[in-house]
Amino acid sequence: MAEIRPFRGIRYDQGVVGDLSQVICPPYDIITDEQQRIYQDRSSYNAILLERPLPVVEESGLEHHEGYGRAAAVFQQWLSEGVLRVDDCPAFYLHDHYFAYQGRRTKRRELIACVRLRPWYDGIYPHEETTLKAKHDRLELVRACRASFSPIFALYQDSEGEVAEVLCEASGDAPVVEFGHSHGGHVVWAIMEPELIRRIKELMVSRSLYVADGHHRYETALLYQQEQGRLYPELAHTSEQGAFNYAMMTLVDFSDEGLVVLPVCRLVRGVSESAMVGLESRLRDYFALECISLGESPGQGLGGEVLNGALIGVLGLSPHCLLLLKPREDVSTENMMPRDRSQAYRCFSVSLLNHLLLDRTLGIPYNSDNIAYSADVNEVYRQVSEGRYQLAFLPSPPQVEMVRAVADAKDRMPRKSTYFWPKAPAGLIISSLDWL
Repeated sequence: MAEIRPFRGIRYDQGVVGDLSQVICPPYDIITDEQQRIYQDRSSYNAILLERPLPVVEESGLEHHEGYGRAAAVFQQWLSEGVLRVDDCPAFYLHDHYFAYQGRRTKRRELIACVRLRPWYDGIYPHEETTLKAKHDRLELVRACRASFSPIFALYQDSEGEVAEVLCEASGDAPVVEFGHSHGGHVVWAIMEPELIRRIKELMVSRSLYVADGHHRYETALLYQQEQGRLYPELAHTSEQGAFNYAMMTLVDFSDEGLVVLPVCRLVRGVSESAMVGLESRLRDYFALECISLGESPGQGLGGEVLNGALIGVLGLSPHCLLLLKPREDVSTENMMPRDRSQAYRCFSVSLLNHLLLDRTLGIPYNSDNIAYSADVNEVYRQVSEGRYQLAFLPSPPQVEMVRAVADAKDRMPRKSTYFWPKAPAGLIISSLDWL
């Protein structure tokens, strides 16, 4: 089901840019304007200039999209000057991503490959809803640069460990990239040996892929494929040519010990005074409530374990208190969910949050501009305690099994339901959409 192939990756020349940790960055969708400046200040070669080009602002204050053209010009300049170099031979890239989580150092093993584009549910499954705005942004960047600077993140099942065995064999060679930084490190091998490539391709062809992060980028790739297929129909259905028929992906086993999925909290403002009055009492109609004191160091006590079986935590109703919403045996919240959605969707904590708490109880549409999102619980607490937002909702941590269940049901979780962490970096490996 998953047709993958090696490609000639584009990589930074360490002799030119120096410390590689100063030139990679997270993918576009989690970078704030403030973080943008931080990454730009790290190095004049930072991938942020390609991954998230800022729009050009005229003196009148109007924005226009020359930023995409500027990113394309920078990309071509770096290629011509040798800042970025193209590998001589096609390769799969094995990436060991090291990071610290819950006080211990761990590793996520990833296979970076070009994956043949297929319509959703033809061997490739989505699990989250998307928005038009983000897809338009990515499509404009792809049109201008004709390259992918950050990989789509997808999961596959390797219950027998067959793929893992081949990747372990490949990691016996010398890596082509190896560097560390304050938050972890990266080791990359270029798998060019024909027999290893053949075995990996054969093992992956029988597996489905579940997009974990990068739904907008995948749907953008499908749109770009359609555009290029109309321009170059002779390349639309070939495997040897037509790089636009593929998307660069980071592939991770569902059972990988380094696969971490965090919940995405909702920060809410604009709640009317009448909606706030008696809110706790109305919540008791649906849930069993328990108040947890956060003590002197509230940010240290807001991890997923503090929810302790609760569906959702609420900040803002009582000072220094996290209100836990737990299931009630005599109330079926599933029956209050949209009937046209799957059972997996109707049982999911973020679905309950959107439909039952935000929409039904507070009267706020779950796509309202009065809702902000964050996976950083310390930042969430600070925003509420400083009065910038009235309430914050902390969903229980999503499980990868739930991701798969929703996708297999051909349904989608609400947008921003999962935060796979750490993010696969932009700039580590770049793929061209003109050649493989």
